[in-house]
Amino acid sequence: MLDRLCSALASALVSVLASGWLAPVAAAQRPITIDDYFQIHEVHDPQLSPDGRWIAYTVKTPLLKKDKNEERIWMVLASGGEPIALTAAGVSSSHPRWSPDGKYIAFLSARNESKEQVWLLNRLGGEAERLTYTPQDVDELAWSPDGSRLVLLLRDASLEEKEAFKEQDDTDKDSDSTKADKEKKPKTQRPWVIDRRQFKQDEIGYLDRRRTHLYVFDLAKRSLTQITSGDYDDAELAWSPDGKQLAFSSNRSTPDPDATYNTDIWIVSADNTDKGVHVTQVTTSPGEDRSPAWSPDGKWIAYSARLDPSVFEYGTRHLAIISVDGGEAKILAKSFDRMSTQPHFSPDGQFVYFIADDDGTQNLCRIPVAGGEITRPIGGRLMVNDYNVAKMGDIAAQVATIDRPDEIFTIPGGKLTQVTHINEALFSQLKLSHGEYVHFKSKDGTTVAGYLYKPLDFIPGKKVPTILRPHGGPVWAYYAEFAHLAQLLAANGYAVLFPNPRGSTGYGQKYAQAIFADWGNKDFQDDMAMVDYAVEQGIADPDKLGVGGWSYGGISTNFIITQTTRFKAAISGAGEFLYVTNYGHDHYQRDWETELGRPWEKKTVYERLSPFYRVASITTPTLIMGGNIDWNVPIINGEQMYQALKSLGRTTELVVYPDEYHEFSTPSHIKDRLERYLAWYNHYIKGDTAPATPPEHAAVKTAGE
Repeated sequence: MLDRLCSALASALVSVLASGWLAPVAAAQRPITIDDYFQIHEVHDPQLSPDGRWIAYTVKTPLLKKDKNEERIWMVLASGGEPIALTAAGVSSSHPRWSPDGKYIAFLSARNESKEQVWLLNRLGGEAERLTYTPQDVDELAWSPDGSRLVLLLRDASLEEKEAFKEQDDTDKDSDSTKADKEKKPKTQRPWVIDRRQFKQDEIGYLDRRRTHLYVFDLAKRSLTQITSGDYDDAELAWSPDGKQLAFSSNRSTPDPDATYNTDIWIVSADNTDKGVHVTQVTTSPGEDRSPAWSPDGKWIAYSARLDPSVFEYGTRHLAIISVDGGEAKILAKSFDRMSTQPHFSPDGQFVYFIADDDGTQNLCRIPVAGGEITRPIGGRLMVNDYNVAKMGDIAAQVATIDRPDEIFTIPGGKLTQVTHINEALFSQLKLSHGEYVHFKSKDGTTVAGYLYKPLDFIPGKKVPTILRPHGGPVWAYYAEFAHLAQLLAANGYAVLFPNPRGSTGYGQKYAQAIFADWGNKDFQDDMAMVDYAVEQGIADPDKLGVGGWSYGGISTNFIITQTTRFKAAISGAGEFLYVTNYGHDHYQRDWETELGRPWEKKTVYERLSPFYRVASITTPTLIMGGNIDWNVPIINGEQMYQALKSLGRTTELVVYPDEYHEFSTPSHIKDRLERYLAWYNHYIKGDTAPATPPEHAAVKTAGE
């Protein structure tokens, strides 16, 4: 049914993609390695110049030798050509935004021991000029339509940040001897004083009453004015076409913003001087209204709306428009039961572009503002991760496929055209396993889909060791995009299974909501169905199976190995084990109560779902991993699992990475984790004589250090 929504243009693009750059490179020479991960450049944030001639974008590179990541801003002609580096190596820069006249690019960077600040760069070259001087980081920026101002997003500065900022300013004025004396003074860390319901956040830590608000920076006066305030977090900035107003999203309409999932679209005057006492509420639904985008005439706002807050992340995000004067919102294509995000009006105001999460892909779609047929300017089995629309209607998009990481593309004349080739030199050397999108039946007859990677040089009829890799989320999916881990495992002789079980996005709200308050049931059946499918197809060796995942993939691993002994090895990364432990310890306080209820009132539910109470059923050798400052899924889960398995005399190991949040960022830790994956699986699945634990790396602390 959904295919009928695709236009003839989309069909033509699919043909182009299938016959062109999507095809595996014929000259591939060697299997991918762990170290190749650190040669892959991440391309992000395409930004078209106002005239549509140039595209600014960022390239992020993991630097293994320096054990850090570096991001730089580049520019390329939209028609293609040699990219031009706009920012130098040695310091990270991000978030490039063109001035309305196309002469300048404003961007964010932390330079000269400062916080993340706004810098201005002439497109023709020269040194960047620092614009802002704030104690805290600048999180986001957007130009006013006339180019005279910027709107910024800043979180209220802490006392420590203010003191450090003042101290740095004083130090800059001091003599060398005074500077030396100040450097000797010990730093005193204050206690956290907490009175909020939502009191913790991964990558931030404990939360206080400091909130994120809008500020307007006047370029001529070099002055910064705060225009919103209060005990609310404001986000997602959008200037009105006349430059007089700003739209943003915020949970300002409920007594306690920490208690609900509600966010609405609001408007504030760009000249406001009362710090947001006078703001206008545009949307009023109890769900999440996000990502405001103005129509060219300034009369309408398009946004992404989640209509049913009772199922929070499991609910579909729909595309909506509403008059800036208020009134009833109009849901565009309500029957299109797919996550619809990142709305943007066409320059003529007749259409709204958006990204749709659909059937293991993300496509760029377009719909008339009056409703009607959805077409796909960029469609097919690929992944549109981001896009940008210029004033003249030109589009630049960040697109990945099953065989290639993100690159920048344009669609002149409706033809998808690759503009950057950042990773082509590396990938021309690699022999890859082309992931196949397959369908299979679950235990109850439900059709499930997923991506299957065969090992390199796979011989039909010869069964091979196979790894089941449940995905995170659970409200997420595997997509038609390059996956280094899948390729690494395939290069080491494994078939790899990436299922999208119930709970996944891209298949409708009913499909995603099927596991609500029922983890480890239908999704377990669907995961096992893909294993059965691979066995029936003569691919997977049923005696050489492994399982492992991260986040909800770790949770899935935990409940899988308590329900079956089919797997010879398991790796549980950042998973949950005794669910009641997470209540008041992780950052999901609303989610636990919404989905499972309060633990003291729903004790039997928590116990029924927690793998902890079935730990005695685990016989699979299990490697457990996590970061020590992960507040998304705290390491206490892994510690409890490890302790329980040790108590039972099972084969297990716990690896805790220092100073890592839920998503790892330190290159040496990422490399260490990949090496441990291979060593564990090779030893217990293949029966390799090499140890299950590789030699320790200097960057990883051992117990007792």
